[in-house]
Amino acid sequence: MTCLPGIGPKRSAALAAAGYHDLGSLLWHLPQRYEDRRSVSGPSAVTGEGRFAVVGRVTGLRTIRLRRRRLVMVQGRLEDDTGGLPVVWFNRPWAERQLPPGRDYLLFGKVRCGRSGLEMVNPTCEPADRALEGGSVVPVYAPLAGLGPASVRKLLRRAVEALDLPHGLADLLPERLLEQHELPPLGEAFDHLHRPDETSDLDALNDGSSRAHARLVYGEMLDQQLEVRMARAARERIEKAHHYRIDRALRRRLLDLPPFRLTAAQTRALDEILDDLAAPRPMLRLLQGDVASGKTVVAALALMAAVEAGLQGAVMAPTELLAEQHFQGLSRLLGDRCRLALLTGSAAAAAADRRLLARGEIDLAVGTQALIQEAVRFRRLGLAVIDEQHRFGVGQRRRLQRKGTAPDLLIMTATPIPRSLALTVYGDLSLSVIDELPPGRTPIVTRVVPVTERAKVYAWLRKRLAKGGQAYIVFPLIDDSRHLEAGSIARLGKDVQRRLGGVATAVLHGRTPADEREEVMRAFAGGEIGVLIATTVIEVGVDVPGATTMVIESAERFGLAQLHQLRGRVGRGGARSFCVAIHGDRTEIAERRLERFAATTDGFQLADADLELRGPGELLGTRQTGRPAFRVADLVRDRHWIESARRDAGRLLRSAPGAVEPLLARLATQQPPGRLPFAGG
Repeated sequence: MTCLPGIGPKRSAALAAAGYHDLGSLLWHLPQRYEDRRSVSGPSAVTGEGRFAVVGRVTGLRTIRLRRRRLVMVQGRLEDDTGGLPVVWFNRPWAERQLPPGRDYLLFGKVRCGRSGLEMVNPTCEPADRALEGGSVVPVYAPLAGLGPASVRKLLRRAVEALDLPHGLADLLPERLLEQHELPPLGEAFDHLHRPDETSDLDALNDGSSRAHARLVYGEMLDQQLEVRMARAARERIEKAHHYRIDRALRRRLLDLPPFRLTAAQTRALDEILDDLAAPRPMLRLLQGDVASGKTVVAALALMAAVEAGLQGAVMAPTELLAEQHFQGLSRLLGDRCRLALLTGSAAAAAADRRLLARGEIDLAVGTQALIQEAVRFRRLGLAVIDEQHRFGVGQRRRLQRKGTAPDLLIMTATPIPRSLALTVYGDLSLSVIDELPPGRTPIVTRVVPVTERAKVYAWLRKRLAKGGQAYIVFPLIDDSRHLEAGSIARLGKDVQRRLGGVATAVLHGRTPADEREEVMRAFAGGEIGVLIATTVIEVGVDVPGATTMVIESAERFGLAQLHQLRGRVGRGGARSFCVAIHGDRTEIAERRLERFAATTDGFQLADADLELRGPGELLGTRQTGRPAFRVADLVRDRHWIESARRDAGRLLRSAPGAVEPLLARLATQQPPGRLPFAGG
């Protein structure tokens, strides 16, 4: 049993609570960054700004409390026989107590130009005779289980030495894969990340591009891709309990249903879906396309194929407003050919519709999460469609699937997803992409303006409305917030109505009652209302061809995907359309986001930009799905490894399928033999 000094029962319990149960799991607490302390000098050698490792005596320490700013400042000097350097710590009142005079210290930190010249700010500090990191590249860790960064560094150093990683941690990956990708064995990778030597590439360590990082990244990616492929293989062993007859005659009938000709991309996507429906295994397909690319029409025709086969269909949307829009659109297109029902939390006729649905007297059920309630039963569910999948969790998707016997599943998203992410997060799904817009769509003119020009925007909008057309005005909030500096309908809605004069306006948000919401949308679609003042409830699914202007208030508060979705509510008719984003104070990220938004209306380009700016979690809703839970891999930085891992996973499953499950069982944790527990004393 391995015992580390300083790891007693309490500390061991605290580490376990943080998810670290033994020495092997502790290896995954990787450094946040690395500091270059290979060059240690005296204070007189510091002649400019930068980061330095300096040795000397700390003298003249005094603590200053600045009451007005509630700031504690400890000042002193680092000196040796050749000179000195001022040192200051902010909000570290213990610094004076921890630095008794009479000994040399090694300080590392940033030197800047202060009021009285160069000074070192908030440096780390260790007695020079006990400093572990003088003259080396030093890993810097996040605090862990009540231990500060320096204590965590000492703990990891002891753990790495106890494990003898280059020899004590066998790599589970086939040697040929490591050689193919020029990757070090796992033990060497961990050893290098926790104990970099003086020859280490500091830049590569800090940006996560070192070969040691690459070994961990590739292992995580391969693990994920093997799981995805095995899940897909298991699904493909399931046989449908229903059957479609997909022939040329049916395909012609479906293409004749819409009052317009499908684009080539829509036709291609429909063919892929119909081929899946005709197959003996359940379909699991992701249909993605830009705003207004016509995904809903393709889904509607697939649902009609299910109805013609004597099956039922379901469409689940994340909001009542979107469900209502789908119901109205499907009713217009398919209402004379099949029976439809709307099931939402506020639908008054829900009980009667549920009985008809269970008896098979309703062909298509459209609704929100109400569809997955226990009381909702289908007689013969054949095809389930989920819109805006990233708004739902995997559990909700599975509950809808359980409403039938291995039904086909089509997932739609109007948030274009970069291919690298689609392969990772939706890797168990087949992918169809609608990458062109229907003809006749006029590009939307986009402007980003500061709040100081707000009055000009509304004067311009009033003139536009006087010539015809309708507009949306979107706010991020219904009511003012004490925590957010952003516009709200409650504070600014009446001001907007005043600025627009006699134009008929209406307000719509998440707290609007369902019957009132339906009436407002009907009046807006019919042209009785000129301006709809709303929150993001109109972000998806709202289709009013007469709306030609979108004004977004406090635009800095919206994500790039949201901004693009909101802009997509206009430009749906033949008239020239505009989108004006009004912003207040912007962070650097918000400024870059708004610049990208103004530069292009291409949703796929914006998806890549959103991935770079925000990361995959927000873009895909992976907080809900629980995937991808990578500890090291970054889907932006490491996207080139996804294809390699995907290709290698396929080869492993083909060449040695029996070895994959044992490999998966340990690949994610990569524990050393025996798991080496904390044996605190």
